[in-house]
Amino acid sequence: MSAIHSVLVTGGAGYIGAVLVPQLLEAGYAVKVIDLYLYGEAALAEVRGHPRLEEVQGDIRDRKLLRRVMPGTDAVIHLACISNDPSYELNPALGKSINYDAFIGLVDAAKAAGVKRFIYASSSSVYGIKDTENVTEDLPLEPLTDYSKYKALCEDYLAEARGPGFTTLVIRPATVCGFSARLRLDLTVNILTNHAVNNGLIKVFGGEQKRPNIHIQDMVDIYLLALQAPDEAIDGKVFNAGYQNHRVRELAEIVKGVVGDVPIEVTPSNDQRSYHISSEKIARELGFTPRHTIEDAVQDLVAAFTAGRIPDPMEDVRYYNIRLMQSIDLA
Repeated sequence: MSAIHSVLVTGGAGYIGAVLVPQLLEAGYAVKVIDLYLYGEAALAEVRGHPRLEEVQGDIRDRKLLRRVMPGTDAVIHLACISNDPSYELNPALGKSINYDAFIGLVDAAKAAGVKRFIYASSSSVYGIKDTENVTEDLPLEPLTDYSKYKALCEDYLAEARGPGFTTLVIRPATVCGFSARLRLDLTVNILTNHAVNNGLIKVFGGEQKRPNIHIQDMVDIYLLALQAPDEAIDGKVFNAGYQNHRVRELAEIVKGVVGDVPIEVTPSNDQRSYHISSEKIARELGFTPRHTIEDAVQDLVAAFTAGRIPDPMEDVRYYNIRLMQSIDLA
């Protein structure tokens, strides 16, 4: 087993990174973060200045930067990307440059610097829409959008780069939910909770579509496990990472059950994309089962709203990837 001591997290000041990085430090790792900090610098405020944390404000497309910061890194957890279809579609050329072109440079730089382990956050959207009840990792990928197409192409490139001493792992997460210091309020459970608390109304578009979800802490636990697992348990593997495959109307009922007697308004929708994944493989092979429910995520969000930790939740663009991308001119 390769001993992992130092970890580079791309997008470490993002939604998941803001929860992951402090826990990596707590677990004893030396951590480097590369992030553009488009959403501000508050995400890692609680650990800023930690002796084992190096924050690099920079662009993963900058290969010179990668060559400078990569040496001395044992493992890369690659989270940075233009996240979700609408944000990607605002500027497809920009999306490709960050989500695919930069990925190639990142993998090459990691391999050249002697990185032992590369963990890639792909997406469960790479499957497209499947009729089968349990979408397993061996099913063919049929991505429907450029966002998911380039996620799948990155998986291919990483598989080709894999070799002795360069252990690779692909995680295909469900939609993540719950509170983070760099909060997103444009994800299904988080959207429904925000509206329930701050509008007194839960709006559901369609409702029959299935949306697999996973609590943000469980997602972080998977990355921690991926650093500790022996090479042979993860090398070249792909794992789905989800918990429950609920219909959107069921998610609304869960939110209502936590928040209280809030009306649910259902509106017809053309968007009938329905995703459902099986996470049996990661349980079977790595012994991972989620420990946090969607109710837990909703409760955490409600507590944060109540405590005033989420100011201006409806209007502040920092909570909404597409609005933030529209408000800046990232080239």
